[in-house]
Amino acid sequence: MIINFGQRTDIPTYYSEWLFNRFREGVVCSRNPIFPNRVTRYLLTPDKVDAVVFCSKDYSPVFKELSGITERFRTLFHFTINGYGRDLEPGSPDEKSALSILAELARIAGKERIFWRYDPILFTERYTVKFHLDTFLRMAEKISPFVAGCILNFAEPSLGLHERIPDLCFGKSERRAVLMGFGSVARKYSLPLRLCGYGEDYSLFGVGRGGCVSLADIAQANGCKFREVKAENPRRGCACVVTRDVGWYNTCPRGCLYCNAVRLPFEVAVNLSRHDPASPLLIGNIGEDDTVKDGSQESYLWGADGQMSIFDL
Repeated sequence: MIINFGQRTDIPTYYSEWLFNRFREGVVCSRNPIFPNRVTRYLLTPDKVDAVVFCSKDYSPVFKELSGITERFRTLFHFTINGYGRDLEPGSPDEKSALSILAELARIAGKERIFWRYDPILFTERYTVKFHLDTFLRMAEKISPFVAGCILNFAEPSLGLHERIPDLCFGKSERRAVLMGFGSVARKYSLPLRLCGYGEDYSLFGVGRGGCVSLADIAQANGCKFREVKAENPRRGCACVVTRDVGWYNTCPRGCLYCNAVRLPFEVAVNLSRHDPASPLLIGNIGEDDTVKDGSQESYLWGADGQMSIFDL
């Protein structure tokens, strides 16, 4: 099984102490978003976890102890850098800082374990096709030496998004123009490029299709092999492998206007006040009314040690 530390909130940036405590203790718990009194417990040890996936816009808070994780676990890092201004991302590092953080992450973890996410791509009066083409060209030159590839994703209509970004548009022609330009840039810098979440085929532009979190990426980055596993498809065209996210919604204080994991911004401060770095849960503690069960930790590896077993013959 694969543990995800970054799908619902930016754990590396805002909850680094809790993150390292979980690895020291070898246990992490997660509440069910639909039935919050149901808690699932996972053993966070190399023999029970096939890989650990991280996603963040700022890894600098974890640099001090990160090698202790990368040396013990198979890992994959997604680093989101997309060039938006403070109007959309009030809490993100500026471009110069982000590039410096990326270079240090590559030094610690290795570029083969890092994927750049230009995500989400959205269009407004300010963030036009030209803006994205210019930004991607500028960034690709600087980022490509430090990553194994780039993953793209477009913003899609969701509850409250138009209220937060009134001039947002979802033009198909704009999407094609961006992907055509991105494909040309990616070829120039030998940067593998793929799009998550769309059924359309843009391979003629040099843009592949697949999931954000891929077993192939993890295998290539960590020198292992996985058996065939059916992908989880929450969106059309998505081929993301099933991961177990241990974060919680409405907990990221960065303030990105497009974020679907923060639908109730007023809850963020409340959740932060309930955070206990010593708790196995990201937010709050396990209470008397909670039901705790051990989660399934079936391995996706090909054979017990990642090698072919007799049952694979």
